[in-house]
Amino acid sequence: MRRTGPLVVAFIMGFAMIFQYFIPHPLSQKFYEIMVQQWLIIISIFLYLFGLRSFTLYHYHKVRRKKEGWYFSLIALLAALITVIIGFGTRRGPLFDKIYDYILAPLQATMFSLLAFFIASAAYRAFRARNLEATLLLVTATIVMLGRVPFGAFMWHKLPDVVEWILKYPNMAAQRGILIGVGLGMIATSMKIILGIERSYLGGE
Repeated sequence: MRRTGPLVVAFIMGFAMIFQYFIPHPLSQKFYEIMVQQWLIIISIFLYLFGLRSFTLYHYHKVRRKKEGWYFSLIALLAALITVIIGFGTRRGPLFDKIYDYILAPLQATMFSLLAFFIASAAYRAFRARNLEATLLLVTATIVMLGRVPFGAFMWHKLPDVVEWILKYPNMAAQRGILIGVGLGMIATSMKIILGIERSYLGGE
């Protein structure tokens, strides 16, 4: 029953969602509002609790065993604890907003700015003209980057129009092809889960 129950629930809920989307009916729409919009909020709350538990245990064990970089884990635990206390105590008052504006937002900006260097390094390795495909990627990327800055328009006034054409037609066609492939893969995976073919989410082998 421990394995049959989840399979039955996945089968019923999966076909109920398919029915709601492809055969809309007031009863199915009411079912969607109750099961998705309300139960999803309840499940998300428990997921946040599980995430908080996992976060706390991971950093607690790291600090306790004095693993490499344990002081960063200690800072993470203290920051989370202080934020929770202030959040519950002040109900998102000025102090909570200052923590977000002057600590969290600058840290996020710093992390994203560091990503630019990793992207540049990855682009340098990917844009090496080793074959025809890599050469086309290099030429296209160079044109797009030049067309997105004022220097490109200074070099040739029609370069921004060329970049817009590249983004609007070849790039969009490739994106749609990828999205269609991803959508077909999601459909196939969903049907395997609904029909009980894919059971890895149950755990075990």
